[in-house]
Order: sequence, then structure tokens, then C-alpha cells
Amino acid sequence: MTAAWPLPDVAPALAQRYRERGWWRDETLGDVVAGALAAHPEVAVRLWSQTRPAETTIGEVTRRSRALAGALAARGIGPGHVVAFQLPNWLEAVVTFYGVSLCGATLVPIVHFYGPREVGHVLRESGAELLVTADRFGHLDYLAAFEELRPTLADLETVVVVGESPGPAGSIPFDTMLDAPPLDEPVAVGVDAPVVIGYTSGTTAAPKGVVHSHRSLLAEIRQMRTMGAVGDRPVLTGAPVGHAIGMYAGLLLPLVRGQAIHLTDVWDPPRVLAAIAETDVTSGSGSTFFLQSLLDDPTCTDAHRARMSRIGLGGAPVPAAFADRCRDLGISIVRSYGSTEHPSTTGSTHDDPYEQRGYTDGRPLDGVELRLVDDAGRDVAPGTPGEILSRGPDRFAGYTDPVLTAAAIDADGWYATGDIGVLDEAGALTITDRVKDIIIRGGENISAAEVEDLLHRMPGVAEAAVVAAPDERLGEHACAFVRALPGQTVPDLAAVRAHCEALGLARQKWPEEILGVDALPRTPTGKVKKFELRARLLEGT
Repeated sequence: MTAAWPLPDVAPALAQRYRERGWWRDETLGDVVAGALAAHPEVAVRLWSQTRPAETTIGEVTRRSRALAGALAARGIGPGHVVAFQLPNWLEAVVTFYGVSLCGATLVPIVHFYGPREVGHVLRESGAELLVTADRFGHLDYLAAFEELRPTLADLETVVVVGESPGPAGSIPFDTMLDAPPLDEPVAVGVDAPVVIGYTSGTTAAPKGVVHSHRSLLAEIRQMRTMGAVGDRPVLTGAPVGHAIGMYAGLLLPLVRGQAIHLTDVWDPPRVLAAIAETDVTSGSGSTFFLQSLLDDPTCTDAHRARMSRIGLGGAPVPAAFADRCRDLGISIVRSYGSTEHPSTTGSTHDDPYEQRGYTDGRPLDGVELRLVDDAGRDVAPGTPGEILSRGPDRFAGYTDPVLTAAAIDADGWYATGDIGVLDEAGALTITDRVKDIIIRGGENISAAEVEDLLHRMPGVAEAAVVAAPDERLGEHACAFVRALPGQTVPDLAAVRAHCEALGLARQKWPEEILGVDALPRTPTGKVKKFELRARLLEGT
């Protein structure tokens, strides 16, 4: 099967502007990967894992990636074909990503702990012809799950297995693929062709296939590269490379910067802190969860915090109380906003005033345009909440489902994000909610993010997630799922209401249920899966 999705053209005036400003160039991901691999053969690559640890160099990764690309090309895999992989943050995942980039195929990364339902959906919808998968990882038995799926995967022709267990009949061991003659040069492919299909991280029940072209993906890499400070330490990345955040932060950004690549397959704060001390790297960027877990760990010292002095946070809400905590610890944070569809939309630099980088999600980045609109599609004034529309050179090309594409992107290239935000007079954006995350109590809209921010300021509260609970009288009311700090207890409803009253929150916004949890369900990038919390309420569990 040759991949083909009906993706809309970018308006000619926009495309011309992106080319003139250098945001779009006539190069492919394979070109960029090949050049960066060749430029830094001595740079270290380290995989922190109890299962498959590895310590090598870019030079060795290059050798393996070119061999894999040659094996794929020998099997007829190239431009127009689709390769999927589901691997933890292992060396084989690094080699697979670079190797597929060199052979010109479209890559479909799959988060390593997705189950059969999600994996089957991704493989069927993308039309993947070749899958690289692990045999097992922890409690996950990928091969057993695959046997259940195989009859439903009409397009899948080849399975490549990483691990010691024998794969399904006709599968190929990963190491065997590396015996092939190497591909010397990246395969030529059109710059507007699909290069990566990233599936949304699961804050809704059905993942959507987000198609990025070579142009949009490389524009995003340039965007991220300009946001980082020269001379920053290499980053130990815990986000899965099967997700957009891990892919950019763990595989692409350090490669083009010529920095060492450090990945971990399990986010274990004491081990991450030990790695920080051993190799003088930094860590904690991404969603708030990663940095918070490091700072909360009893083994975290001033020496660790000194190496985490400049951190970028995004992908999930950043409570103001947590930003203040970081400031007080001497950690400079910058908040940013984006999505799989439009990865870098707004952001700040460490040189910006604290009020902007700590309390807002920043200004539109170079080349990005924003509009905030009301329910009728009319632009709203600064200070007024509205749905965020964005466009820019790194905006995705469309979804694999054309119906979703038509609903999300208009003729002028504006992407309807589904997020609610407010622009201040200086043009900085603050995300206040998801369109579907607003609690409508008796006709009154309640911002879950606003209530969560106040709960995070409450003594003894580690984190909180507020969702809509069914209410026979009012339709919905606010329910807070709360995790207490170690050694503390979850505050009761009376204490929460007294806290909200003391901080001046309108009475109708106060939570009307408090449920204690040991952990909040999260996506691979640390976002809270609020649809799961809502489902618990509907099921009465």
C-alpha cells in the first residue's frame, strides 16, 4: 500500500511567506538527519535502562541506521510507504527513527505502553506495512498482543522484533536487519510529502493521526533550536520517543545541536537524579510532572538543582504555585504552549520577565499567528477568553481522517485548537482550559484550570485535577481528584471550601466533591487523562 491522505494545500501567499523567511526550505528530514549524523560522529549516545542499557556514539548509531535504511530499501520500503515502531526509549528506537528517515518512508511512532486497542487502531488507520516492535517490556507482552491483532491488519507485511524471544512466523530479528549493505545517501522524497504521523496522546478516547510534512517538521526543529540557549547542558529525556515531545526533545533537537543524546525508558526520579550527577546533564523539561517528581524526591540536592537551573515546561498546565516554587529554588522556568498538531505555538525565553515566563504561556513564536475567537467565530479583545486559532510554518498538514481535517483547518490555514486562552495587552497567551474541559454548572462556566491552580496552593496537596461530575439539579458540578504529599492526608471538602473562600474564589466554582487518589492517570507526556477521571465518576468508582 502506498500512503495517501487528502491533505489541504497551504494558501499560496502563506507558502510564499514561509519560503521567503526561510522557515520552509527545500530539504527533507533524511537530508537533515544525514548531515547531523555525519557532523558529530564522536558525540555520546546513552540509554539509561535496566532492561537494555547502552552507551555508544553517534558514529556507531550512524552505521546501524544506514544499515537499517539499506535493509528497508532492499524490501521496497521508501517514499510513499509507512513504517511503524513501538519501542521503549532504547537504542533500537534511535536507530529505527534515523534509519526510516534516511530511506524516505513515512514514520509512525507508537507510544511504547499503548495496548492492543490503540496499537491496532494506529496500524490499521495509518496503513503501516512494516512494524518494528519489542518482544516484551516490563509487564507488557507485545508479541502476545500482536497475535490477537494480526488478523485485522491487512496492510502489514513485515514484523521486525527487538529482543530475545522468537517473533511470530515470518518475522525478522532486528539485528538481522543490520547485516544489510548500508544506504550511502538519503533517498530523495518530496518536501511536501508526509514524513511522520504522530497520534494524539489520549486526552480524548480516540487517538487522531496527525500528519506532518518534511516542511512542517523541519520548521518545528528550527523553531525549537532557536528557543534553547547556546551552551545548555545535554538533556536526559524521559518522555517516550513514540510521542511527539520525546521525538523532538530526545531524538531530533540534540542531534541537530550536536549534543549528546540521553534517554531513559523508565522515569524513576532517584535514578534520573543519579544520572544527572554522574554525567553533568540536566533533566525535568516537558510537562510539570517530570520536574516536580525530581524536586519532590528526597535525594534531590542543591547540586542537582544547580544542573536544572534552566527548564522549559509545556504539554500540561503549570500551576503558578509551582512556578513560584521553582523561582524560590533558583530554577528559571519558561512555559510554552503547543500540541501534536502545532508543536511550538507560543513560548518565552529565560531573559523574559518572570511574570511572563512563569505565569503565562508566552508570546507567538517566530512565524506563528494567533487569533482568539468567541463561539460565533468573532475575534475577542485582550483579556477576554476565546478559542485559540493558530497557523504557522510548523502547523501540521492535516489528519489521516479528512473529516477531522475539514473540521479543524479552514481555507485560510487557521487551525482550531480546541483550547481556551486569554491574551494580555503585551500579546502573551495564558491557557485557561480545553473547550471540553469547562464545567457548566447551572449555566455557569467554571474553569477547571482556575480551580486546580488554587488547590495546588493548599498545604499538603501534591497535585489536583478538577473535572465535571454529573449533577441531577445543576447538570454538572466540580469534582476534584487530589493526591496528597507524602506523609500528608487529602483535605476534606470543608477544608477545601475554606481555602477557596479565603482566596476569593466565587462560591459556585468551589469543588463539591473531593476524591483522594494515590496517582492520577497520565498520558505518555504527563498530561492527566481527564476522560478517565470522568469515566470513573460515571461508573461510580
